[in-house]
Amino acid sequence: MKSKKSLKIIFLSFALFIFTQGSLLYAQNNNFPQGSTQGTTQMNPNVRNSVVPNIAVQITEPQTGKEVAFSVRLLLLLTILTLAPSILILVTCFLRFSIVLDFIKRALSLQQVPPTSVLNGIAFFMTIFVMWPTFTKVYDNAYKPLSNSEITIEQAYHEAEAPLRMFMYEQMAGDTSYIKMFMNMAKLEKPNTLADVPTHILVPAYILHELTVAFKIGVILYIPFIIIDMVVASILMAMGMMMLPPVQISMPFKLILFVLVDGWGLLTQQLFNSVIH
Repeated sequence: MKSKKSLKIIFLSFALFIFTQGSLLYAQNNNFPQGSTQGTTQMNPNVRNSVVPNIAVQITEPQTGKEVAFSVRLLLLLTILTLAPSILILVTCFLRFSIVLDFIKRALSLQQVPPTSVLNGIAFFMTIFVMWPTFTKVYDNAYKPLSNSEITIEQAYHEAEAPLRMFMYEQMAGDTSYIKMFMNMAKLEKPNTLADVPTHILVPAYILHELTVAFKIGVILYIPFIIIDMVVASILMAMGMMMLPPVQISMPFKLILFVLVDGWGLLTQQLFNSVIH
């Protein structure tokens, strides 16, 4: 039995060897499967290797005071560019517009429509429309001369700062209480003119003033819609429908009233008039 098994193993091994050799010889002389292109392991000499550039970073010590000043200026410039969106939001009328639009959305009892991103977009383009003369002055007096190397960075900063300071001061012309408050907290003397008010005092005073004005406008907008809610709630209570939310019934009436009086047009016009005296 063992000899028979050994003969079978030898026979199978020999058959496998013959089959393998025959397949290799056939593959060398014929393309398999039939009609296919014969392959090659050689790379096309016309193909060039991809070139990866070398990147070298050198850190050297400054040799003169000018190099130190340049590095500090570059760091300050990058910091200002990072904070530029927040600065532009706080020193323009965007703060007032965005808060008032959010108030009107809440007064109408709307949760998702219009989205907050849409309201911020409306406030942004309204801000560009209102602030366009100020931005034009900044471009003509600061950016353009600086790009033409007519003035230095310090001069460009003062030229760009002046129109924004004038805009903020004009908005607070009737109420300078916040300027006095910050001047007292900083223990500075009472200013006689706008030039005596530092920028780091003017900006926070302007922000608080804008928040106050925006909340006043929001309260005025809330009053008619609160009246509608109270009337609807009273009617539902009289009818015994205490389980029905009054907001669900009053919201269509508030929307109808807002559309009939052209609410978006009136709101935009009044916001514009509140900024442009």
